Amino acid sequence: MAMEERETVNLIGSDKVEGTAVYGADNQKIGSIERVMIDKISGKVSYAVLNFGGFFGLGGDHYPLPWQSLKYDTSLGGYVTGLTESQLQGAPKYSNDSDWNWSDPARARAVDDYYGVPLV
Repeated sequence: MAMEERETVNLIGSDKVEGTAVYGADNQKIGSIERVMIDKISGKVSYAVLNFGGFFGLGGDHYPLPWQSLKYDTSLGGYVTGLTESQLQGAPKYSNDSDWNWSDPARARAVDDYYGVPLV
């Protein structure tokens, strides 16, 4: 039986994105991707949820990052964002004991504004 390819030069399976390291502007690891949020209509990834803080990924906060704010770096084997750890600490986030309302356009706008994503 043939094995399904989960990664090619230009494509990657969502299960391989989840858990991938995210590096800040100084190439220091700041967290990992917990999940990606895909627009149902366009099929494009809109956000990656970064798990940051806590201990071994537990108890950390969750930071929605606009997908276009991440670039894959083959030498690091992870995604790089232009943010520093201190800039990330002021970003919109939610914790394990609170919910993020993905349907609230004001929340999405706050995230996009924080990261300087232009209106589409």
